[in-house]
Amino acid sequence: MEREAGQPATRHLELDKEVCRIGSHPSNDVVVADALVSRFHCQLVRDAARWRVVDTGSLNGTVVAGVRVRDGDLPLPECEVRLGDSMLRIRERESPGDEVVPVWPAFGAVVGSSLAMRKLFGLLVKVAQSDSTLLVEGESGTGKEIIVSEIVRTGPRANGPFVVVDCGAMSPNLLENELFGHVRGAYTGADRDRVGAFELADGGTVFLDEVGELPLDMQPKLLRAIEAREVRRVGDSRVRKVDVRVIAATNRRLEREVNHGRFREDLYFRLSVVTVRVPPLRERLDDIPMLVQVFVRALGAEDRAALFTSSVLAGLAAYDWPGNVRELRNWVERAIVLEDPPPASQRMSSPYLSDSSQGAQPNIELSFKDAKAAVVESFESAYLSALLAFAQGNISLAARKAGMDRMHLHRLVQRYRLKTRG
Repeated sequence: MEREAGQPATRHLELDKEVCRIGSHPSNDVVVADALVSRFHCQLVRDAARWRVVDTGSLNGTVVAGVRVRDGDLPLPECEVRLGDSMLRIRERESPGDEVVPVWPAFGAVVGSSLAMRKLFGLLVKVAQSDSTLLVEGESGTGKEIIVSEIVRTGPRANGPFVVVDCGAMSPNLLENELFGHVRGAYTGADRDRVGAFELADGGTVFLDEVGELPLDMQPKLLRAIEAREVRRVGDSRVRKVDVRVIAATNRRLEREVNHGRFREDLYFRLSVVTVRVPPLRERLDDIPMLVQVFVRALGAEDRAALFTSSVLAGLAAYDWPGNVRELRNWVERAIVLEDPPPASQRMSSPYLSDSSQGAQPNIELSFKDAKAAVVESFESAYLSALLAFAQGNISLAARKAGMDRMHLHRLVQRYRLKTRG
């Protein structure tokens, strides 16, 4: 790439992909040979009918129209993006006709009719039949765990074991033990051999949830296990071969973690043989009516479906849902319990906030005792859902966070039929 003296070098780029990765590393779609450009500098991402530029934690920033941006819409049909001393001139490709998108109305328990989800379903159908290592990226609450479960259920290893390891819920020494097991006498208290997740999943799938939380000193050990398909238990000298498919999920952008030295580059590439990005709910607002119907049926509250009128659904579509699908489900559950969804003109708030902050009106058709009980139950269910999400389903960690007795928390979790890691 040539550059005139004192001027940034310029390349012409025509967008024809859903995600275009840009940086100095050779694996990018556009490789920029510039010392001021990070290995994984930014991405150009297509959302519905618009294009966005997303800076992936670059060290020197991404500048659009003279403004440094982290995540913003591109002023197309043509614009310039500056990275370090280099300038990209971006022009949207003229399409000869309407884009043909496969009609996949659902993927198992995952539903949606929006363009983003139909494209995702078409990709998931192909991914499920593969045996390649898979990385699922998406914000918290987008349904990554459900998608992984459906991939395994419909894939060639459906009859094999499916072992889940939460990489963000335990200390590094416990995590190594969880992944690879130990032999008797490996450390104080190890009175018998223990099989790790990779051996338990032999012939099936091991799911590494929140892999972005993995400590740096554990990453080389995981890399070796994935590459060589072999593990060594803690305290053992013998290597054991395993036959597993590895699927990882994270709510972090691993490219950003690589740029900042918090995640090994070689492990990132080993995990991302195939990458699936799950869109946040704000990018698929058209799916809200369908999701509400699904949640109402799942809660066994078909008789309350009339609560969710067209005006209520329009109000839901006006909110950006930072908690994504999980937040919407909690809102639906609370609305069913209180029998009084907030009016469409009212800005929606997180279900983890108090009802008073949302301006919810009490249902005076109930007695004071029953109305109070309904509010308490709604709060407990929403609070415990958020608490378990924070603790990744770990009851002991959740109890410590909330300052509650563990058994009392366990009884409440059972009462509201909430999901725990156990």
